[in-house]
Amino acid sequence: MKIDIIRITTAIFFIGFLAGSVSDSLDAMSWPSDDSVLVRNFGANNNGRPVLGMIFEGGTAVLAAENGEIIFSRNKNDSVSRLPSPLGAWTAIDHGDGLISIYSRYEESEPASYNTRSGQLTHVEKNQIIANCGTSGWSTKAGFYFLLFDRRERRWINPAMIITPIQEIRLPQIISVSLLNTQGQLVQSNNLSQGRYTIVVNASAGIPLSVPAAQASGQYAPQRILCSINGAEVGSLNFESVSARDGIQMVSRNGLIPARQVYANLQSYEAAEVFLSRGQITLEVIVQDIVGNSRNTVSRLTVN
Repeated sequence: MKIDIIRITTAIFFIGFLAGSVSDSLDAMSWPSDDSVLVRNFGANNNGRPVLGMIFEGGTAVLAAENGEIIFSRNKNDSVSRLPSPLGAWTAIDHGDGLISIYSRYEESEPASYNTRSGQLTHVEKNQIIANCGTSGWSTKAGFYFLLFDRRERRWINPAMIITPIQEIRLPQIISVSLLNTQGQLVQSNNLSQGRYTIVVNASAGIPLSVPAAQASGQYAPQRILCSINGAEVGSLNFESVSARDGIQMVSRNGLIPARQVYANLQSYEAAEVFLSRGQITLEVIVQDIVGNSRNTVSRLTVN
């Protein structure tokens, strides 16, 4: 929803004016919880929109992913306007070099001596408890929402690019590969007419070790989807960052394009747009996860 990204991004731009830089060098971040379950990761398809961070359910405490300075904190009962906040209770921590971590939709922050309203910044240590897991904002289940924002580049960063990767216990899954014609109709034959098509991929990454297999929701976005025709790459969809331009979410698919051109219904992704010429066509789709596992599928088509 456009209003969602506008509110969140506006809040982070405000933080950018408040924040200084932390001189400490930034190492690999830690997971922001010891006992919460990761139910959706960065880039997952959330009803036609990308998830901008990591959504956790359950657990007891929210932990600082890295050393930094608290630059903003808001409890769920704080009211600055009549509009509901999608973040609910949230805290932002500056790690220097423009990188900010946001912890949101939790129950309440831990009692602390810092007072961001008076401009007093408080240093926090890696793995320090900063909040209690719970429900606030637009959350429906107890847990919290973790995000990383690069205020220099004005983009949301996939936390898995910075947090030490967790080994997967299942290879990426390719559930289906489909073609849509220019009328948006599903092509159900391997014999098709020459023309322009959209390659739609329904895929997911493996289950992180932090998630019990019995609790896995199957909604984990991969790190990358590659499409090739007769050995030549025609589409590369990367789940590394999401930018915001005038309230519009932009994702990386052969350059920046609006997210609405990628996020299809259900859990599918519109991974490439191609023009198919007459002849025998070999379509290959490769799905990769953050730790380097991959899965591929090959389809042979006849174009008349």
